Amino acid sequence: MLESVAFAESLIEQAVAALSAGDEGLWAALDTIPAPLYVTDADGVVRYFNPACVDFAGRTPVVGQDRWCVTWKLYTEAGDALPHDQCPMAKAIVEQQPVRNVVAVAERPDGNRVTFMPYPTPLFGPDGSFRGAVNMLIDVTERRQADSLRAQAERCRRLARSVGDSRTNEALQLLADEYEDKASRLDSSFN
Repeated sequence: MLESVAFAESLIEQAVAALSAGDEGLWAALDTIPAPLYVTDADGVVRYFNPACVDFAGRTPVVGQDRWCVTWKLYTEAGDALPHDQCPMAKAIVEQQPVRNVVAVAERPDGNRVTFMPYPTPLFGPDGSFRGAVNMLIDVTERRQADSLRAQAERCRRLARSVGDSRTNEALQLLADEYEDKASRLDSSFN
């Protein structure tokens, strides 16, 4: 698990520099990155993906056939369907600009969903011509779950403050403590 946005940005910068320089030896190095990382051409067609993409997407992407993304289905964080041609990678390719601070949800063929932050970044050749893009997908599912648990704990505490019955108040406080403990355990898995 990648621990910070800064680390993710650093990895993507290294990949962009090597890919832009045309370093063919880079593919083996990209295979060792623990986060899913893939490269498309200027039309958004997937030309490379590292092994972490298979675990992340729950499927093996098809080089030369998959377009815009390596995932099976995409959704917004609110749960709305997100067509691949409107995903952050497609936007980065069409606008030839990096896309940041976006959260999306990938659905695997088995129905499981993963919440992630993409880092789609355009690739330019030495002459400045647009060549394609590289994207790294950071799984933030547990981090989002921890946030949700903390919010649920706060709701329990607010409800407990409004209840006059001491047994109900105590039960709500215990429930809030449980939610916070679970959130803390999830948080500790990031560090």
